[in-house]
Amino acid sequence: MTDYTVHSLANGIRILFKHAPSTITHCCFVVNAGSRDEDDHETGLAHFIEHLLFKETEKRSTSQILNRLELVGADLNAYTAKEYTCIHASLLNQHLERAVDLFEDILFHSTFPAEEIEKERGVILDEIASYLDQPEEAIQDDFEELLFKGHPMGRNILGTTETVANLNAEDIRTFMGRNYNTSQMVFAVFGNYRFDKVVHLAEKYFGKVPANSAAKTRCQPCASIPGSSTFEKPISQTHCIIGTQAYAASDANRHGLLLLNNYLGGMGMSSRLNLEVREKHGIAYTVESNYTPFTDTGIFSVYFGTDAEKAPKATRLIYKELKKLREQKFGVLQLHQAKQKFLGQIALAEENRMGLIISMAKSLLDFDHVDTLQQLFDKINAVTAEQLLEISNEIFDMDKMLTLVFEPKQ
Repeated sequence: MTDYTVHSLANGIRILFKHAPSTITHCCFVVNAGSRDEDDHETGLAHFIEHLLFKETEKRSTSQILNRLELVGADLNAYTAKEYTCIHASLLNQHLERAVDLFEDILFHSTFPAEEIEKERGVILDEIASYLDQPEEAIQDDFEELLFKGHPMGRNILGTTETVANLNAEDIRTFMGRNYNTSQMVFAVFGNYRFDKVVHLAEKYFGKVPANSAAKTRCQPCASIPGSSTFEKPISQTHCIIGTQAYAASDANRHGLLLLNNYLGGMGMSSRLNLEVREKHGIAYTVESNYTPFTDTGIFSVYFGTDAEKAPKATRLIYKELKKLREQKFGVLQLHQAKQKFLGQIALAEENRMGLIISMAKSLLDFDHVDTLQQLFDKINAVTAEQLLEISNEIFDMDKMLTLVFEPKQ
């Protein structure tokens, strides 16, 4: 039995609702359009649009947009990812209509005036410069560019200084016309309402939005080319990422890799990498692994930052832990403990209600359904030690790995 309700408007926009006995509402509007949907000359455009949505509309100035929710103590924000754009707000229950009204206005009636485009261009160029000053962030983007070489998935979401400098209002309208498909939009609400009230508000504001059924085709990335690249940077520590392409969000092995990733280098101080590299040998403040699934591919990676002379040992220790997972099957107690830790973390993450409702909206876009917490638990509990060994040998194969290193300039 599901613990959420869905209603589809005539124009294709879907309304997702989850009840919560709280005085606070969390809501979001998710569009299935991100940086991977950009053409070559549009790099950074999806993120640029997200910024400009908060500027001017046909009936509101920038200050009116920003004050619409902040005047009642609400939190309004947005972000862009590789496959989607999300606007979200947290507010007192009685102000939900303000949020629905504002979301509809900025998403479908923004005017993108030239002076605002120029101002925001400067802001984003400064954001790019700031990101380049953070090697732990920059190395992730550079790694993905190597991993998905020549494919839109490898592009920096912010764009480059060259592409951002040339984006204009015509580019914006063309991109939105091509990618802001109403059947690929979800408005989601987590709050204390009757569902019919949420549907009424959605029909009142989003129901009049003209349907956009523009077709969109996404090209699946080619397999990555393994290898190692090292670059000297004006930094004080060595930063390293080791990784490969991994399972897509729809792959049956996804839950097994999520479990393995959490055991290896996920949240908490008791992950294998943290215990071995940081606690036992004291050679890296930050060492972690990550698995991010997308609709047709995924990324598995291990990252660490440490002093240059300690980096070779840290790398050997990471290789050693990956080798163990390829060669040694989980024991009964070891597998049980790994599952209990992961399930507990998932349950605690549901307390982040904004994160939960955004995740549910994305799941509805990608799969047309949302797993309940129990369904997710069942899938993780069904993972066997044999499956984990097979996954480890497929994903943690060092012959398939790509390594990127940033070293301090000598």
